[in-house]
Parts: sequence; structure tokens; C-alpha cells
Amino acid sequence: MTLRDIAIRYGFLALLAGLVIFFSFSTNGFTSPQAAVFILQSVSLTGILALGVTATLVVGGFDLSIGSIATSAMMAAAYVMVVLEQNALVAVLVCLAIGALVGLINGIIICYLRVPDLLATLGMMFLLIGLQRIPTEGRSIAAGMTMPDGSTASGQFDPAFLALGRHRFDFILPNLVPASVVVLIVLAVLIWFFLEYTRFGRLMYAVGSNARAAEFAGAPVKAYKIWAYIISGVFASIGGILLAARLGRGDIASGNNLLLDAVAAALIGYAVLGASKPNAFGTAVGALFVGVLLQGLTMMNVPYYTQDFIKGAVLVVALVFTFSLSGRTAR
Repeated sequence: MTLRDIAIRYGFLALLAGLVIFFSFSTNGFTSPQAAVFILQSVSLTGILALGVTATLVVGGFDLSIGSIATSAMMAAAYVMVVLEQNALVAVLVCLAIGALVGLINGIIICYLRVPDLLATLGMMFLLIGLQRIPTEGRSIAAGMTMPDGSTASGQFDPAFLALGRHRFDFILPNLVPASVVVLIVLAVLIWFFLEYTRFGRLMYAVGSNARAAEFAGAPVKAYKIWAYIISGVFASIGGILLAARLGRGDIASGNNLLLDAVAAALIGYAVLGASKPNAFGTAVGALFVGVLLQGLTMMNVPYYTQDFIKGAVLVVALVFTFSLSGRTAR
């Protein structure tokens, strides 16, 4: 293995390590347990949504609706418990059903109506942004809120539901590991094993690499693509559930940056270990990178309006490094 191959394979991991070292010396408290918890919490939501995006990238697609699906799930969970006075189980099932349904609709529009994936999911994004605001006329949902008809919502968030976003486990230090991080790890392992070691997952890669060849080989290409969007929708709804559980309310504006961060994490995953393809492990590392970068910039008091620029610049450099220097193409 040449020095160039080593740089391509391990360069991004070295960049992540260098970033941690830089912020550790440049800021006070970056290595504190509190900062670690904040990074882990932000990574969990970004990572879960990014894993869903990864599933669509594997089949050669792309899902721009994940942020709006997550926000819709968050609002739906709050509405079910606060307005309809249902328990945590009902709220979770409703949210998962929303994610699966939206993913199914996205897949059908893309595969059977032949609408390009970017346009179909962009349209779905705008549709959901408007739809999630109709029941409360644009209001956020919280216990004791005043409804559009003047009545007061009498329900409240189920404590079991709130535990999904607020409980912490004592794995390393007392109350350090958020429950949402455990959910991320479990989902990452499942989707990694599914894509890498099951026939279904390998055929999804085959569809993304050459859909026509996969179809000639007898693979139901449309079905695999539709399932990829269903997976993306379900993962996005899980992210919305965890966000609602953390906030304890349905906040209209809280999911604004979910799409950009998740897409960045999924695309950065191409550069991890020189994979040059969408993969679950790389996506998880990409989510960690985004979390470390944003936390470090925030603790350095870097203006918020420059953080997206820096994040985008890092993403471009990582992808150029991966594909230009390695001479590979994305698949």
C-alpha cells in the first residue's frame, strides 16, 4: 500500500482526530462530559436521519424530504399526546406509520410516475412543511396550549415517551450516554449488517451501481428502490420521535437544520476508509464529524451564519479528496 493509498483510506479519520485535538486546545471545556453529551445528542439525530439517506443513496436515489418527515413526526407525536390524549405507544406507532407512508409515496412517485428523485422528494418536503402546520394553524404544540377553536389542550407528554429523548445510561460515567445515542448505535449496526451481509442489501447496491443490469438479472429494481425510501422515511420519523421526546413539545422551527446536517453526514461517509460509496459505518463517522465540528465552532464563538459555510467547505474538500485523488467514481 502506497503513501497515497494510506492517505486516501485513513486521511479522513486523521482529520477527525486532528479536529478533536484542535478544539481540545482551542476551547475550554470541549473535552468535558457536558460537551460530550451535547455532541452525542446532536450526533444521534443527525446520524439516524443520515442512515436513512444512505439507504436511498445505495440504490442511486436521494431523499430531500427527511427533514420535513422528522418534523412532521415530531408534530404528530405532540398532537397525539397533547391534543388527542393518547399514550406513548400510540404516538410512536403513528409516527412510524407516517414515515413509512411518506417513504412509500416517494418511492411510488419516483419508480412508477417517473419523477426524478430530487424533484419528487423536494415536492414532498414542501407538502409536509405546509401540512404539519394546518391542524394548529402554524402554532407549536405544548401541554396547556390554546387550540385554534379557543379550547385548551388537556393532554400532556407521556413520561415514557420523554424518556426516549432524555434518559441517560451509566455505561461509562454516571448519566453520560443519552438513550438516543443507544438508538443510533443499534440502528447503525442493523443497517450496516443489512446492507453488507444480506442478499437484499447486496442487491440494493447492485441496483444503485447499474439498475438496468440488475433488472436483466431478475432483480425487482422498483421494489428495492421503494423499500429504500420506506427505510429512509421510517428512520426520519424515528429522528422526529427522539427530537419530540427531548424537547417535550412540537416545535415548528426545530427541524430546520436536520436535512443539511444529515445529508452532509451521509456524503462525508463516502470519504471514510476510502469507501467511495454510501455505507453505514462511514455515515456514522460523518455524523460524529459534523457534531464535533459544530460543537467546536460554537464553543469558539464562531458566528452561527458562518458555520454552514465551514461545514460545506469541509464536505467539498472531503469529497474532492475521495474521488479526485483516488480516481474512483461514486456508486
